[in-house]
Amino acid sequence: MDVVGTTEAAETAELERLRAAAVAGRPGAIDDLLRRLQPLVMRRVSKFLPHQHDAEEACQDALVAIATKLHTFSGAGSFAGWVSVVASNSARSTYRTLKRRGAERAVETLPERPDPRTTSVIAGSRVDLLEALEALESEKPHLLDAFVLRDLGTLPYEEIARVTGVPLGTVKARIHDARAFVRQRLVERLT
Repeated sequence: MDVVGTTEAAETAELERLRAAAVAGRPGAIDDLLRRLQPLVMRRVSKFLPHQHDAEEACQDALVAIATKLHTFSGAGSFAGWVSVVASNSARSTYRTLKRRGAERAVETLPERPDPRTTSVIAGSRVDLLEALEALESEKPHLLDAFVLRDLGTLPYEEIARVTGVPLGTVKARIHDARAFVRQRLVERLT
């Protein structure tokens, strides 16, 4: 086993140890677990949300959800995979909230400085992706989880099959179909 594999295995074992201690009610265990998960969750939500403040908000929401729903982790798939699902859902929820807030505020004058969340090239590409994901969720919701876990969560196909409870072939087909849908949405935005 290489150094990276050894490090990942050690991290997985440590997260599982902290999770078990937190579920068992060991004093301070939940704080230790959340402290250990915070960088992982922040990296995950930052893939969705280009603005630092928004990513931090989603990270906090995800950590609260992890703390309050820790007992619901069933053991199907890895704990890190479950955390990835919670973080991804939190990021998408934060994006929807931000979009709703933006629509509710009527802007009477243009801001002096453009909002980087909607105008920069990097941010724009992520906003386009989030809008494509939103369309995927509303039009083909059965494809969303597998796509998010693979292409944004970088989970292996086998792990996605365990987390979603569907056969490996179905997971691969869903990811393929979701990629085609998202690709088409992104191309439409360019033209």
